[in-house]
Amino acid sequence: MTAKRPTTTELLRYFLYLGSLGFGGPVALIGYMQRDLVEKRGWFTKQEYLKSLALSQLAPGPLAAQLAICLGYVHSRVWGATLVALAFVLPSFIMTVCIGWLYVRFGGLTWMQAAFYGVGATVIGIIVLAAYKLAKLTMSKDRLQWLIFAVMAVTTGWTESEIVSLFVLSGVVALVIQAPPAFLRRSSSACLALATPEVLTQILWFFMKAGAFVFGSGLAIVPFLYGGVVQQYGWLNDKQFLDAVAVAMLTPGPIVITVAFIGYLVASFPGAVVAAVGVFLPVYLFVVIPFPWFDRFSENPQVKAFVGGVTAAASGAIAGACFVLARRAIFDVPTLLIGLAALGVTWRFKVAEPVLIAAGAAVGLVIFWARG
Repeated sequence: MTAKRPTTTELLRYFLYLGSLGFGGPVALIGYMQRDLVEKRGWFTKQEYLKSLALSQLAPGPLAAQLAICLGYVHSRVWGATLVALAFVLPSFIMTVCIGWLYVRFGGLTWMQAAFYGVGATVIGIIVLAAYKLAKLTMSKDRLQWLIFAVMAVTTGWTESEIVSLFVLSGVVALVIQAPPAFLRRSSSACLALATPEVLTQILWFFMKAGAFVFGSGLAIVPFLYGGVVQQYGWLNDKQFLDAVAVAMLTPGPIVITVAFIGYLVASFPGAVVAAVGVFLPVYLFVVIPFPWFDRFSENPQVKAFVGGVTAAASGAIAGACFVLARRAIFDVPTLLIGLAALGVTWRFKVAEPVLIAAGAAVGLVIFWARG
């Protein structure tokens, strides 16, 4: 079966649309691409889509953004990957920067504090269900991966930070147990700051590391960001960090765009640009560099086992991050009820995240008005 290739303009128009109106998180965005680009339009074959999805899962980086870049590469190599990356990320980046400006400009007003009072608790409900779905999607009934998941969840919740070395260790453990290389099999039989150059460089380096160690869902970046942004550098406090996650839920496109909001709070517009470039640059490079040789190792059992362990660790870190963030966002009876309601509605009904967050903001305003 041969794909009916779109023009570059048609492809970019689609990803601008998806980046502007693609709500629902990474799993939903991946589903939209399969439905629209493979099933409806026939722009890519099923084999091309699955190959791109496999590389996106194998390499670190937010899954939806990486899949979009892979499809751009399939269409017109490096030029296509570059243009699609910009088209997919720019709409949500612009929205996030605008929200960051409003947050800084009017964040001290009572109405905005009241809105984020409800939004923070609502986000917890959404993230908890997203973490559960991600765990089921990535690990199925693999007991080893569930064990890695549990260890990472407890570690992240206990230390309130993401330990990157444990991700690598998780991958190695899964590789050795599930697909040991030949030499191991033989052995085993025998046995908000100023936008100064210094600050911008610091922001760029931190977010490049974040982009290079995110596997699977864009939510996997949350514990990594918390450990650096709040605990290591002290750029944001707990409330501001939770607000940043809420902003990511409010805007369409890749969830990882929350880094632009964080960068804006730290160093205004230059900080937002540097943070976004930092987190997406590794994603881009992990597509355009290995893609030509991907066929040689995509089905390698050792590679697949290693990535399975890392993905399980990422899912566990997300679950642990839910606990850490919930301790900050849910601190009284109303926020507890808001969080539980958001979880219940998300679990039972297909409600878009922006609608839930808008409802949480409205409830927060009502509660503050009633108390006043």
